[in-house]
Amino acid sequence: MDGKKKKSFVDIILGSNSMTLSVIWVIVIVVFSVMNANYHTLQNATNIFYSATTVGLMAIGETFLIIAGHMDLSISALAAMNGVVVALLIQAGIPWPAALLIGLAIGAMVGILNSALANVFNIQPFIATLAVAQICEGIGYILSDGRPIPIRDRSFIGLGTYKIGGIVPIPVLILLVFFILCGVVLKRTTFGRKIYIIGGNREAAHLAGIDPKKISTVLYIFSSLIGALAGGILAARMHTGQPTACAGADLDAITAAILGGVALSGGKGDMLGCFIGLMIIQCFNTGLSVIGVSSFWQSVAKGLLLIMALILDYFRMKRMEQ
Repeated sequence: MDGKKKKSFVDIILGSNSMTLSVIWVIVIVVFSVMNANYHTLQNATNIFYSATTVGLMAIGETFLIIAGHMDLSISALAAMNGVVVALLIQAGIPWPAALLIGLAIGAMVGILNSALANVFNIQPFIATLAVAQICEGIGYILSDGRPIPIRDRSFIGLGTYKIGGIVPIPVLILLVFFILCGVVLKRTTFGRKIYIIGGNREAAHLAGIDPKKISTVLYIFSSLIGALAGGILAARMHTGQPTACAGADLDAITAAILGGVALSGGKGDMLGCFIGLMIIQCFNTGLSVIGVSSFWQSVAKGLLLIMALILDYFRMKRMEQ
């Protein structure tokens, strides 16, 4: 006897954030599969991953920022605006790779603006990025006159619709690659460790010679870049640039991050948890649609899911304090 108490199966599950989330994910799938046999088909699984790409890309940017003690509420409005910009540029005869690059450049400028408001003028990130969101939303409506901008470039549409091997859509592959690469950056690089340090303890960061403003500027720019990319890919999927395309997607992205174990107070979280949180949300939303729940009640359910994510975050923090 070594005197050590063996952990029960329940202790193992509850002791690992990823395991707990995985169990919740399985429960969601099983419940909706029982309620509707069409839910657990390969086609529906593909659709779930396909539909998760826009929110998933945004969730990656939010995860970096929230771990660092910041937040970006402009990302969905930027994505919608960028979809309109790219669609208009393609209509004007500009090749789609150039149009997409211009959209990404605009995204980078929005990220610089967000960083300046938060780091130079010391405006709370919540308020600063919310104001920028209003600007991006307004510009999207002005440029499109409030109407969808059709896209007829087949090669660009293929970016959002083509399936590799007839199975894996390009947007899904892009999403998975970003999750893997960003997960490695966060957990295996010096830059990633700096993100955790500035989110967990700014004073310690300063003592370690880390400049929190410099790190957060990079993260704001990355968040806006990945949001702009998400908007471009969504426009390709929908064959149109729409100023209303991403309404509420930023809150879904934040919910995915928090549900996945990213602490709102900063300094905690990882990309694996964020990915599982994203899948839980997408499986949940798709399940509601499959069983015929109205869009009004789906909105209520999303709000309850966000509350659940915040409560989970609260209990995680209490557990760490013990």
